[in-house]
Amino acid sequence: MKVTFLGTGTSQGIPVIGSDHPVCMSTNLKDKRLRVSVLIEWDDFTYIIDCGPDFRQQMLTANCSRIDGIVFTHEHADHTAGLDDIRPFYFRQGDIPFYAHKRVLGELAKRFDYIFTTKDKYPGVPSVIQHEIKNESFSLGNLQVMPINGYHYKLQVFGFRFGDFAYLTDMKTVADEEVEKLKGVKVLVVNALREKEHMSHFNLKEALDFIDKVKPETAYLTHISHYLGFHDVVQQTLPENVYLAYDNLKIEL
Repeated sequence: MKVTFLGTGTSQGIPVIGSDHPVCMSTNLKDKRLRVSVLIEWDDFTYIIDCGPDFRQQMLTANCSRIDGIVFTHEHADHTAGLDDIRPFYFRQGDIPFYAHKRVLGELAKRFDYIFTTKDKYPGVPSVIQHEIKNESFSLGNLQVMPINGYHYKLQVFGFRFGDFAYLTDMKTVADEEVEKLKGVKVLVVNALREKEHMSHFNLKEALDFIDKVKPETAYLTHISHYLGFHDVVQQTLPENVYLAYDNLKIEL
């Protein structure tokens, strides 16, 4: 399995528009973060988790010409606003499979009604195949994927375990029975917004505590705000098996 971090930033991305914060002014490419998403490849399968407003640029950078589907964690704009840019995939492949909670599919149908409608579609508009995810395992390609249920403040969100790899973003609370689903995972990705506590995201301490609870071999932090600090400085403070993810980082399992 190969995982590419397409984006590792928070909802505004880094640099933030108009900001003179030192991290936003950094020339280090690891401090420049698009909105969060990952590309997961194994055997002959290619899936993407989330489809934010930077989706087009991320696909070009990753040189991705085919996807087998998109899996959504939740409906917030930084995870869904790039949906129209599935069109090139649709033109080549036909209807694109979507996997999401029933609520998320409903929200996407409201925002992108022209995609989800089945009547009088405008020529060139993509079409999708909807797959509802519940809190139980489901098949992607030849792999069983396990949802990890959590809460982003009061909003239900899903993380996902793909065999030895697990990806959780926008989490604030995760019940013990959901943590148990992660036991034995080799690589864990989890959100770490900043040092200061936040109402709907893990801060750095909460992320590290969560990693310590799961005990993966290796962990990566994502959904990072400029307030967390410079990539190279923060990395020096982390445990030896924990890394700040950065855009275009590739890992193999």
